[in-house]
Amino acid sequence: SLVIVDSVQTIASADVDGRAGGVAQVMEVAHALTRVAKARGIPVCLVGQVTKESTVAGPRALEHICDATLSLEGDRHTSLRLLRAVKNRYGPADEVACFEQTDAGMREVVDPSMLFREDRRSPVPGTCITVTIEGRRAMLAEVQSLVAPTTNPNPRRGVSGLDSSRVAMLVAITERVAGLKLADKDVFVATVGGIRLVDPSTDLATCLAIGSAANDAPLPLDISAIGEVTLSGDVRRVPMIGQRIAEAVRLGYARVLAPIGATAALESRTSTVEIIEVHDLAQAFTRLSGMRELDPTF
Repeated sequence: SLVIVDSVQTIASADVDGRAGGVAQVMEVAHALTRVAKARGIPVCLVGQVTKESTVAGPRALEHICDATLSLEGDRHTSLRLLRAVKNRYGPADEVACFEQTDAGMREVVDPSMLFREDRRSPVPGTCITVTIEGRRAMLAEVQSLVAPTTNPNPRRGVSGLDSSRVAMLVAITERVAGLKLADKDVFVATVGGIRLVDPSTDLATCLAIGSAANDAPLPLDISAIGEVTLSGDVRRVPMIGQRIAEAVRLGYARVLAPIGATAALESRTSTVEIIEVHDLAQAFTRLSGMRELDPTF
């Protein structure tokens, strides 16, 4: 059996004064449902309202009463939904489940990496593949960029799916390191599939996508990029680098641009991949320009 209460803020107890949704009522209802769940061994799911800041509405003590707090996240413009464990008293709190909203309800997405990239037979300028971590799961993602001339005295910087402040920083770093002139150009950066990337490991892919778009030079189809980029242009190692590379290899990417030391984190099953280790962003552009399949203007 399973009991779903939707929502806990709409139920009132006769044992406590006050209106439904008040602090005292919410606490009493939560305690009463917890007692029933423990006594009868029935799982109880409390559906709660959230604020504009995406936090649970009502008293914070409500989260302490429950054994687990799960957050269902998603963009209204896409069908993807992520069920994230914010708190888990009896298990890991960094698990993430992926679902797709369909006409028949929500269904599990077994391989979410396939949702966040575009299948193409020929390379396109301004795109780069990276691998992000959601909970314990490595997921492939594609970063796209468009750089276009403009006569506007204030060029636009449009961002979708990434942190706009961080993208502005990466645009400035790429402009300085690669010798680009972007002051008179509009720069747009977005992700594919509606995924939101907050992982710093996507920095390198973002910079390479911007450079590729600015030079109208596509990256090879079999290459991906993983690494955090600092203000000085250095490429730093990120957590779970071995798992990220393994996911890229699983989906057919034979070459990975990664920070120094990434090779040491690999397991034997991924030994066939070519790891291109780079100290900084400048070296990454240099290594890419030496690849024959790339446009020499990169």
